[in-house]
Amino acid sequence: MLQELEAVFDGTVLQLDGPLDLAAGTRVRIIVESVLPDETKKQPKTFLQTAQSLKLKGNPDWSENIDQYLYGETLSDND
Repeated sequence: MLQELEAVFDGTVLQLDGPLDLAAGTRVRIIVESVLPDETKKQPKTFLQTAQSLKLKGNPDWSENIDQYLYGETLSDND
């Protein structure tokens, strides 16, 4: 039986990307071929990575006074 799958070598062992359809104790022949990473399959950035990449500058009290910074409102405007 021939199965093709990918794995990552962690420096000690191969970590398979998927399960093997083999019974325990089955002897196999392994031919190793390095696979270049697929540049078209980029991992999506997390929100934190995106936010950090924007390199926004601002006052340290943004979260406390967000309405004032977004809409120009002050506490006296809301009374």
